[in-house]
Parts: sequence; C-alpha cells; structure tokens
Amino acid sequence: MTYMWIILALSLAVSSVGWFYFIYFFSIGYGFTISALSVATAIIFRDVMTLPIALLCAVLFIYGIRLALFLLIREKKSQSYKKILYQPDNTKKKPAFVMTMIWLSCALLYVGQASPATFYLYNITEGLPVNEAWAWAGMVIAALGILIEAVADAQKNRAKKVNPGRYVDTGLYRIVRCPNYFGEVLMWTGSFIICFGACCNVWQWIIAALGYIGIVYVMFSGARRLEMRQTETYGNDPAFKAYIKKTPLIIPFVPIYSVAKHSWLQA
Repeated sequence: MTYMWIILALSLAVSSVGWFYFIYFFSIGYGFTISALSVATAIIFRDVMTLPIALLCAVLFIYGIRLALFLLIREKKSQSYKKILYQPDNTKKKPAFVMTMIWLSCALLYVGQASPATFYLYNITEGLPVNEAWAWAGMVIAALGILIEAVADAQKNRAKKVNPGRYVDTGLYRIVRCPNYFGEVLMWTGSFIICFGACCNVWQWIIAALGYIGIVYVMFSGARRLEMRQTETYGNDPAFKAYIKKTPLIIPFVPIYSVAKHSWLQA
C-alpha cells in the first residue's frame, strides 16, 4: 500500500495552500490537488496504464487546473466574489486544531475522490481481472460532466456581463439551476463507477465510496448556499419565484426544488 501513502502525502502537501487562507482548502487547493493526484497516479502506474484511465487522468488534470485558475481569476476580477470569499466569518482566525482537522479532512476526501482510477491500475498490477468496459464508461461520463460544468460557467459569465444584477436562467440554467454543480456530480459519478470493473476489495470500496458521497454532499451544500443567497437577493421577484418552482436545483428532471430547510447540508 506504499502508493496510497504517496498519494496521501501529495494530497496533504498541495492542499496545504489552505493554511494561507482556509477557504483555499476547498477552492484552489481542491483544484490543484485533484490535478496533482491524477498526474501522480499516471506516473506511479505508468507501466500498466490503460487508454481509458489515461484519458480519465487527463480529464481530472484539466478539471483541477481549470477550476483553480478560474477561481484565482474570479477572485482577482470579481468584486462580488471577493465579497463572498472574504466575508467576516471566513476571515476570522481559526484555531490551529480546527485548521488541522479541515486540512486532514480535505486531503482524505480528495484522495477518496481520485482513488477509483488508482485502485483500477493497482489491481492490474496484482493480476486481478479488471473490466475495461467500466473504465471506458466512467471516463466518458466524467468527460461529459466536465464539459457540462465548463459550458455552464461560460454561459453564466456571458449572462452576467449582459445583466449583472439578474439571476441566470438561460442555456443550461433553463434545465437546472446549478448545472455547474450537476456537471461536477456527473464527473465524480463517472470516476466512481470505475470501481465496478476494478475488482476492488472491501477497503478500496469504502475509500472510494466515502470520497464519492463526500463530494456529492459538498455539491448539495454548495447548492443550498447558492439557493439561500439567491432567495435573499431575488426572492421578491415574481419571475424568479416562478423559475425556482419549475426548475430543479441540481439534478435535471429530478423534482428537488429546494434544500434550504435542510440545515444538515452545511459544509
């Protein structure tokens, strides 16, 4: 299991950017860590690398770099984002113990998220009969997820340039209110289902499942925060009220229109 210690050490090292500002544990630290883990997996298991897993590693690398750079640029250019990022609760100094626990939790979560490809390749080295069809299916789903997320972000940027003070309900936002979060859930779903063809043992399943459940929880938590901010900003607008009543929050065609009352979705 030496490879897992290497992966964990790398995750801790890259995500430690959060010690400069704790929000970075979840934002740019997250993006750069996922990219780093995908590269590490490709290097460690280069001798048994398969085409679908190589493509998945590339997808995760692109995703992580894109996310981290997108957030850095938005922090520099967007005053509204800076206001959210540097609100008083975020800038208040956290105790060292709390910071350490956040750091460890994030690093472990990111390892779990990226683990299916790692387990797939490791189990090849063990001579286990992996199923490449699952790897191809997972890679395609993950690639579709990152494409949806990128398109959603681009559509939102265009819409906000035209009308900065209005919520976005065009493009993919006609179908679902948080298409970028849906894209990320889809991407990690693709990564996770690789386990079905990876001959994973019980511990590998547990690690991968915790990573997947954890990121889905984070996405719903993020959707909840966005819902509450939008309700505060646009809640008196009749058109907005009609929009949120007919448009699912995060999963297209699944009639979940609000999670604001679920306080347990607070990450």
